[in-house]
Amino acid sequence: MPTNRRHISRASAPRTTHNPRPVSMSDVAAAAGVSQQTVSRVANGMDNVSEKTRRQVLEAMRDLGFRPNYAGRSLRHGAYHAVGLCVYDITKIGNLTMLDGILAAAREHNRAVTMIEMADDEAFTLAEASRRMAELPVDGMIIGMSRMAPDFETFLPQPGMSTVIVTMYAHPWCTTVDSDHYGCSALVMNHLFEHGHEQIRFVAGPSHSIDSQFREAGWREALQERGLPTPEPYEGDWTANSGYEIGKKLVSDKDMTAIYVANDQMAMGVIAALREAGRRVPEEISVIGIDDSLDIMVPHVELSTVRFDLRERGRIVFEHSVQEPSTDPVAIRIPGTLVKRSTVAQRF
Repeated sequence: MPTNRRHISRASAPRTTHNPRPVSMSDVAAAAGVSQQTVSRVANGMDNVSEKTRRQVLEAMRDLGFRPNYAGRSLRHGAYHAVGLCVYDITKIGNLTMLDGILAAAREHNRAVTMIEMADDEAFTLAEASRRMAELPVDGMIIGMSRMAPDFETFLPQPGMSTVIVTMYAHPWCTTVDSDHYGCSALVMNHLFEHGHEQIRFVAGPSHSIDSQFREAGWREALQERGLPTPEPYEGDWTANSGYEIGKKLVSDKDMTAIYVANDQMAMGVIAALREAGRRVPEEISVIGIDDSLDIMVPHVELSTVRFDLRERGRIVFEHSVQEPSTDPVAIRIPGTLVKRSTVAQRF
C-alpha cells in the first residue's frame, strides 16, 4: 500500500556493531531526509517539529542505533536533573522505604536518582562516597551514614553541589536529616513508666549502628533520671534470630518486667523465646520494639512499637538535595509515633 512515510530498510541500514565510528546526527539527518537542526530538535524533545517528521526521525534513530548525547546536553545546560544516593545495604527495610520516598519526590520534580551501594566490607568515608558520586552525572547527593564515618567532622562537600547526610549527628557544612532515634526512646520509656515498669532491659542493634546508639542513649538517660539501675544491654544484629537467642538468655532474669528492643524483628524473636520458656507476654513481661515494620509480613501484629515515617524522611532528604548549596545547614529530626498494641501491660 502506498504511503507518504519514509521507510528505512533494516537490511540496508548501517549496523552500529559494524560501524567504525559512532552514529552521528548528520547520519540520522541523511537517513531521515531532514536537517541536522531538525534531528537536534527531536533529540531534545522540542515541540516545534511536526508529528510526521518526529516519527520519521525517531525511526531513523532506532534503525541506525543512534543515542543522543544527553550527558553533553546536560553539561551545556549546566544540570543533569539527577540526584545521587549512596547507602549501605539497600535491602534493609529502613533504606527500602526511604528509597521509596526519594523516588516519589524525584518523580514529582521530574528528576532521576543514581544510586551506589557501599559493601559492608568497604572502608566507608564521606570523602570516598562523595568522590564516587561526583564522578557521576548528578546535581546533588544523599549519603546514608548508618555507621560513623571517620572523617565526619572534617568532611567538606563538593563545591557547588548540595550534599545531605542521613544521620542523627549535626554537621558543620551539610544538612542532616534522620528519624529521631533518641526521641523515640523517650516515647517508649514514658509508656513503660506509665504502666508501672522500672526494671527495663534493652536489646541493642549492632554496636556500629548509629540508630541503635541513640536509642540506647535515650534508654539510659530515662532510667538515670529516675535513679533506676541501667544493666548492661544485650547486642543483636537486627534479625529475629538474634532476638530469639537473646530472649533465651533473658528468660532467667526474674527481676525484669519489661524489655525495650531496638527494632521489631528482634522484638519478635525475644517474644518467641520468652513464650517458649513459659514466660507470659505481656502478663508477666512487657515487650516493645521500634520501626512498626511487620505489617507487610505478619498478620494481626500485636507488638507495641514506635512508627517512623520513612517515606517522609526520603522526601525531605530529596527536597534538600536539590536546593542550592547553603552555608547555613540545618539538622532535621523527624519524630516517631507511639503505636500502642497488646505487648505492653500494666505492672501491678
